[in-house]
Amino acid sequence: MHNNSSDERFPVVDEEGNEISTAPRSICHDGKSMLLHPVVHFHLFNDTGELFLQKRSMAKDLLPGKWDTSVGGHIKPGEKVEDALRREAEEELGLKVFEFQPAGKYIWESPRERELVYSFTGTSEEIPEINKEEIEEGRFWKIHEIIENMEKNIFTPNFEHEFDIWIRKGMNFQVI
Repeated sequence: MHNNSSDERFPVVDEEGNEISTAPRSICHDGKSMLLHPVVHFHLFNDTGELFLQKRSMAKDLLPGKWDTSVGGHIKPGEKVEDALRREAEEELGLKVFEFQPAGKYIWESPRERELVYSFTGTSEEIPEINKEEIEEGRFWKIHEIIENMEKNIFTPNFEHEFDIWIRKGMNFQVI
């Protein structure tokens, strides 16, 4: 489970992802410091090419109630990226066994924060079981449903950004 307290410490990294210090969540998300901190995103596909999205809890401090990546979370100080991915996938969706591969890495800047996002795609034979403390609801979306709902204030801005990157790069989605 995530610790949403303002004293939770995040690693502060350079643009290559090297940890240079740590800072409290409250400072990283204050909209002033813009300290770069690392996060993981996981995009879970099923065997028919649908993408699982989570609806962020209304209790979240950032973008409550928006549909977002299957899994997303902060990397802890000293934690390896893949270990954070595994931890977050289990915390948020109960996934213990899943296949994944890197989709890319980029810097995301919003009015409140700067994140170094490590994005992954993958599959699992396990059925996602959402953590109700973290996620309001979750379901698999057909790719055309996502495309039809882009730019309608339904999804988080950085989910739309990642999805757009994939389309522009010509990732082979099976549109159903």
